[in-house]
Parts: sequence; C-alpha cells; structure tokens
Amino acid sequence: MKIAFVGKGGSGKTTLSSLFIRHLAATGAPVIAVDADINQHLGPALGLDETDAAELPALGAHLPLIKEYLRGSNPRIASADTMIKTTPPGEGSRLLRVRENNPVFDACARPVELDDATVRLMVTGPFTEADLGVACYHSKTGAVELCLNHLVDGRDEYAVVDMTAGSDSFASGMFTRFDLTFLVAEPTRKGVSVYRQYKEYARDFGVELKVVGNKVQGQDDVDFLREQVGDDLLVTVGHSDWVRAMEKGRPPRFELLEEDNRRSLRTLQATVDASYARRDWERYTRQMVHFHLKNAQSWGNERTGADLAGQVDPDFVLREQMVATA
Repeated sequence: MKIAFVGKGGSGKTTLSSLFIRHLAATGAPVIAVDADINQHLGPALGLDETDAAELPALGAHLPLIKEYLRGSNPRIASADTMIKTTPPGEGSRLLRVRENNPVFDACARPVELDDATVRLMVTGPFTEADLGVACYHSKTGAVELCLNHLVDGRDEYAVVDMTAGSDSFASGMFTRFDLTFLVAEPTRKGVSVYRQYKEYARDFGVELKVVGNKVQGQDDVDFLREQVGDDLLVTVGHSDWVRAMEKGRPPRFELLEEDNRRSLRTLQATVDASYARRDWERYTRQMVHFHLKNAQSWGNERTGADLAGQVDPDFVLREQMVATA
C-alpha cells in the first residue's frame, strides 16, 4: 500500500509520518520509508543522528542506475537517457517490490532500526548550493516518482512517503501514485488552506484524502477542523511527551507512546488497509500515462530529443501479480 503524508510546512507531517512508520514496523509489516521533502527531516525523526542522516545516499544521485535498471528490456525505451520522471513501465520493464532486494534498493535504501523492527529508508537528497539557478526541486523528486511508477506492492506491504510541503506535488502526477493521502492540518485557517488546495486539485483524479488534525488542544479545535473539512477529518493528535522526547533525540521505546495517539495510528492503518479493496490498477496505469504524455509534450520531448509518447505500451496494465523480468 502506498501512503503519502502532506501538509503545509510546520504542520507536523514529518512527525506524523515517522510515527506511522514506527507503528507499521511494530506490527511486523515490511515498510519502505521515503523522504521526498525539500527539508530532509524524516531520518532524524526515525532516530538517526544528523551525521548519519546527512550520509544517506540520495535517490537523485543514482538516477542513471535507477533508470537503467527499471528500463530492463522494454523495447519502447531506446535508452535510459530518454526516460523521464513520468516514464511508465511496459512489457520488459523491471518492477520494484517492497520485500525484495534489488540494485535500486542496494544503492539507495538504508536499513533503520526501530526498537525490534527494521525499515528501509530512501531519501531524495537535500537541495544543495550547486542546484541553485540550474535545477528545481521537482528534479530531485523525479526519482521518487519513477520508482513509485514501477512499484508493485500488495496487502500488508507499505511504502510511506513524506511529501514536499504545501501543494508542490501537483507540479507532476505524483499525487496520484497513492492508495491514500493523509493531509496533516493544524486547527487554524492557514492549517486548512492546503487542504482546500489539495481537495480542489485532486477532485478529478479519484485521490483518497483524509485529514489528520495535529496539535489539537481541545474540543474547540476538533469542532473547528470538522467545520472546515467535514467528513474528511479522520483523527486528531494532541500533545505528546513521547514526541517531545523524540525531538530531543531521546525517544523512549515506541510502546510507551500515549494510548490516545496509538489509537489514532491504528485508525490510520485500518483506513489504509480498507482502501485495498478499492484498488484500481487500470486507473492507476491510465493516470500514469496521462501525466507522462502531458510532461512529454510540455518539456520531455524537447529535453530528450525523442517522441516520448512512444514509450507508452497500450496493452500494459500494472498489476499486483506480475511475472518478474530478469
């Protein structure tokens, strides 16, 4: 299952995504955690010190390897150089699976120990001084989008992505790559403004959006969020001494997280798991193709010198059960 955490900067989306990752890992589920935010804070939120977090391999730095591996023997892709962030898989493409080992995970994922469990962590890499004036941050997240396009995940397997703040993810089709999107919102007018943007942008794409109210201090805050977002409000999270200790770099064992907050995390998982029955791989593939053709026409064809519409395999539908390509 693919899950996104979104929200405005400072809403607490990285904290909430890290708590959800810890919760899933504690159940014994396999988890891939992805930091796709321009501010790379997911590693420290999962307990890494700043030095170890800074040394995580950046997905963007391994883009040639990622493209070459995923291209496989797909005859519609002439070379890895002609692949862009929206390139969809087709017959002969290599796919990624949560539980497997492969060259992409070997190069770009690192194990993170969480109490008695381990998750794989992947990061886009920070926006560096060398990028100023020559790149935008969406070029960094392109590697994430390409991997998501080729990820085949099943029930009780989870890929949790901490997205870039605000509504920037709508600059590409990545917002359609998820089974469920959790929008973290504070009980303020600014806190729900991103929700309105997301709701409007996602309306025509069948994106499942649920709001997680964060920094909620009482019933008045709950009432405000309910008034602003209606039935999209799923759970609320209040003050946490456990989170405060974690932010100081001294997290207790996860089992000591407050019961109210643990209950909220169980609700998040139950909601994600329930969405499995509504998976529509044909729509998923169709949306992939839609955004690929859009990106190809607007910049991809000119950038690569190729007609990228030819990369679309009209008979291919990504599905959970597919034969692996060597």
